[in-house]
Amino acid sequence: MNPPPPKQPEDEPPSAQKLREEYEAGATVQELVAASGLPYGTVLNRLREAGTVMRTSWQTRRMRDGQEARARLAARLRILYETHGATLGELAAAAGKSKPAARRLLIEAGGRVRSTRQTIQIRSAASRAKRGKLAAWLRVRYEAGATVPELAEECSYSTATVYRLLRQAHTPMRPQHRHGPARHAHKKQP
Repeated sequence: MNPPPPKQPEDEPPSAQKLREEYEAGATVQELVAASGLPYGTVLNRLREAGTVMRTSWQTRRMRDGQEARARLAARLRILYETHGATLGELAAAAGKSKPAARRLLIEAGGRVRSTRQTIQIRSAASRAKRGKLAAWLRVRYEAGATVPELAEECSYSTATVYRLLRQAHTPMRPQHRHGPARHAHKKQP
């Protein structure tokens, strides 16, 4: 619900134009009556005098639902932005709006827009944490007997990346096996 419009000083009733502006901003006739202290009929007459296009109660509810939906969307975008480190471009995609519109919604919800540098720092910290968890998981699997090529295939990483992650997790490595022909050919005994 919209808060009632501010009350005018008692010696000065609101003008027809002021009533129209408040009505078009979403106030109902009842709210204008309560805020202005004018009779219902007088408020209606002043609205008509100002050329106001009157709404039905259904249109008023729809208009207010739109404002509530906008507030919910803005709150959701703020959570994505602040908690999950989303960028303005990602907010725009999530809301189906442009970047400037997503920025306005974020500010409406009380959010503060970050600099590009701050966003990069948040993203890199999250990436480091994710890689740290992956490295720990790879270490557990490696120490349980899995080979590096098996881990690489399982994670869709190259073997070099798996080795790097295992070193990052301070994994004690097993000696590498030499597959292929022997270095020294054995002589056949006659």
